[in-house]
Amino acid sequence: MSAGATGPFRALRVRNFRLFALGQVVSVAGTWMMVVAQDWLVLGLTDDSASALATVTALQFTPLLLLTLYGGRLADRHDKRALLTLTNVVSGALALPLALLVLTDGARLWHVYVFACALGVVNAVEVPTRMAFVGELVGPELLPNASALSAAYFNVARIAGPALSGLLITAVGIGWVMLVNAVSYVGTVVGLRLMSAAELRRGPRGGDRARIVDGLRHVRERRDLLVPMALLAAVALFGLNFQLTLPLLAKSVYHADASSFGLLTAVFAAGSLAAALVATGRRTRPSARLVAGSAVVFGVLEAGVGRASSYPVAVVVLFLTGGASIYFVQAANHRIQLGSAPEFRGRVLALYTLILQGSTPLGALLLGRIMEHGGARAGFLTGGLVTLVAGAVALAVGSRGEAREPDAWPVLPAEEQRARP
Repeated sequence: MSAGATGPFRALRVRNFRLFALGQVVSVAGTWMMVVAQDWLVLGLTDDSASALATVTALQFTPLLLLTLYGGRLADRHDKRALLTLTNVVSGALALPLALLVLTDGARLWHVYVFACALGVVNAVEVPTRMAFVGELVGPELLPNASALSAAYFNVARIAGPALSGLLITAVGIGWVMLVNAVSYVGTVVGLRLMSAAELRRGPRGGDRARIVDGLRHVRERRDLLVPMALLAAVALFGLNFQLTLPLLAKSVYHADASSFGLLTAVFAAGSLAAALVATGRRTRPSARLVAGSAVVFGVLEAGVGRASSYPVAVVVLFLTGGASIYFVQAANHRIQLGSAPEFRGRVLALYTLILQGSTPLGALLLGRIMEHGGARAGFLTGGLVTLVAGAVALAVGSRGEAREPDAWPVLPAEEQRARP
């Protein structure tokens, strides 16, 4: 693949990335169907308890908080394709028993808790490995485009999944939706095994000497990595808990049924998809100002959801909020990933994942308490205002010395990488 290739879908010309993307679309669609089904199941089992929903979210993301850095170390030491195959097989094996329990009317709240925690353990390895693997599929010159396309197909699945899930829940019930999710992991496994190992663009590995502390030191010594990481931490803690805030907004404010809830989730994802497609045009490392400025815009829009006067207004503002959220996350991802050394990338992206998703348990518990007393609107207002302030602070301090930073970390061409013993 030539670095000069043009077009928003240029990374899809790489066969391995096409296989990866197709498998991910199937699997992620199943995952988002599961998210809607699981939320609806918990709300049905607990009489719309915000605390129970927050607990499920916390249990699913707590393993990320505890184990993701170790998962990044595994990604830097071992074959990423093999790790991804294993984690997807295990995820499917975990999803199947819960689906069968729901189908036989045997599901209890503690079953959901156990499944959420176990899946979180698997995700602690899968997420940083998957993010680092994209660079091996396409190489550094196509990494921004491939990363943006990954966000695009993720949001295509996030649109199709919840919309289809709402219809299937109404038509056949929650259990069948969960069963579809269990089967969907096959798509990723098949795509991974059909890839050509000879065409992977593997960088240098840390081997047995790869340590977590070295990855942390790499970030600490790089201001251009540290500032977006800190901003991401503030935004993720309060501003990105939509798995908790959206279902409560749908049920407690707009009294929506499963189909209407699926529509809200799909509209949010549609905005995210639009922003991801815009980001496919990115060719260089985004600036510190762009990352911080996108956080400010996201904060304003999220607070606007909390102030929406009606369901139609909420739909429009959620579309814009979805776009702003993914634009910020992608800009932060590209700034961090393209600025990190290849041999540290698994561990750096593990820290990125830890911050992005591992902070969710604490944020979910805090927002759950806030919404128990102030309602669903308070969750959006709190998240929006914290994001706005954090973005403004980063905008004021984060661009100092930016001109001295490289556009991207230099890497060897693919031919030289493959020639290494």
